[in-house]
Amino acid sequence: MRKYEFMYIANPQLDPEKLKGLVANLSNVITSNGGSVLSLKEIGLKDLAYEINKHRKGYYVWMLVEASPEAIAEYKRVVNITESVIRNIEVKEGE
Repeated sequence: MRKYEFMYIANPQLDPEKLKGLVANLSNVITSNGGSVLSLKEIGLKDLAYEINKHRKGYYVWMLVEASPEAIAEYKRVVNITESVIRNIEVKEGE
């Protein structure tokens, strides 16, 4: 298994309960597919460098995970269809 860093920006208009559910759901995608979340930081509400989907702010979340390629593919699929996530990036560590 390899280590990956994920960062995603959630819709700033989500209420705190929905935001907690989103973070838990995306973390669960990794763990339910045999991976593990090594570190999770909710950075919080920040100004965006440019407007995304008419939003000037976003809620940033960073994760360090160790997972198989299958778990990463499932995470990418889920995060790309989740409407509450306005941007995301995945980076494989060590390359």
